Amino acid sequence: MTGAHWAVIGILALAAFSIRVLGLVAGGRIRASRHAWVLDELPGLIVISLVAASLAGQPLQTWIAAGAALGTAAVTNHVIATMVVGVMAFAGLAAIGL
Repeated sequence: MTGAHWAVIGILALAAFSIRVLGLVAGGRIRASRHAWVLDELPGLIVISLVAASLAGQPLQTWIAAGAALGTAAVTNHVIATMVVGVMAFAGLAAIGL
């Protein structure tokens, strides 16, 4: 490998390390500020954003099944039951041709 290759590897390693250090510093500052609640809610917000992005542009059948899964999650707070109801709702709607 040439010196240019090693330089690119070194720069990328430094960039990766810097991103992690900046994340730790920023996280520490946020935890000490009045915006600490954001970090507590972050995992849920990430899941919601992934689900919303997955639903964008989907047919009505998918939205109805997602609504059934959401209702199940709100009532039971049980992951397996939520998945089963969502899949069954989707399969049922597909079977009737919606």
